[in-house]
Amino acid sequence: MIEAEGVEYRVAGRALVSDVSASFEAGLLHLVIGPNGAGKSTLIKVLSRLLRPDRGSVRYGGVDISASTERELARRRAVLSQAVEIAFPLSVREVVTMGRYPHFGTRPTSDDEAIVDEVMRFFDVAGMAERSYPTLSGGEKQRVNFARVLAQVWRPIDGVERVLFLDEPLTFLDIGHQLDFMKKVRATAATGGVVVVGVVHDLNLAARFADRLLLVNRGRLVASGTSDDVLTPENVREAFGVNPLVATIPGTAGRHFIFE
Repeated sequence: MIEAEGVEYRVAGRALVSDVSASFEAGLLHLVIGPNGAGKSTLIKVLSRLLRPDRGSVRYGGVDISASTERELARRRAVLSQAVEIAFPLSVREVVTMGRYPHFGTRPTSDDEAIVDEVMRFFDVAGMAERSYPTLSGGEKQRVNFARVLAQVWRPIDGVERVLFLDEPLTFLDIGHQLDFMKKVRATAATGGVVVVGVVHDLNLAARFADRLLLVNRGRLVASGTSDDVLTPENVREAFGVNPLVATIPGTAGRHFIFE
């Protein structure tokens, strides 16, 4: 479990994240939603310790991560950031293998190689293993990076709970790959040994796939809970400034939002 208590992060005196307290359980898919500039990505960076909070604490499994070494964190926590730049002409397989760097010394072991094979098959990029990463399309690069970060936390480590952060992972993906990715991420969370926290913009995808939603606005946590708890017309109107129509479509799960 991840626990954030009274977390605050400031830049030039302005609070980008203000007094946020929340918990994130293994086995559930947690999605963070909110308008542009709400503090979603900053919150993800604080939770993953890419940024250190000015106030408050973040604990993994009850242990404050402020004193953890980078290697300790990297062995159990993976982060897919919004923008991933790899300028060198590495092959797709080499990029995915980067996810295993925290786990081996000078060379990947046979176990590391097996994990790379597994995650590449899982994200349907095995067929492009020898292609040069810079020549890929935006969507193909994103799928390769999914495989890379999942390789980092693919298998349990001495019973330690693993953590996966996904900051706007659906960028560059067409609708088919968006749905495929969300299904795979939810399946990964459902294994029970991984805490999964992501940021998405599409409220319909959030409502469909999230076990728990967190609505952030102006740096503060406005609401958290199930989609029924969080995605009320009042909350959507206040946070996004739009009037939603909520529809129920026979043969489909949950509610669907139509915006005027």
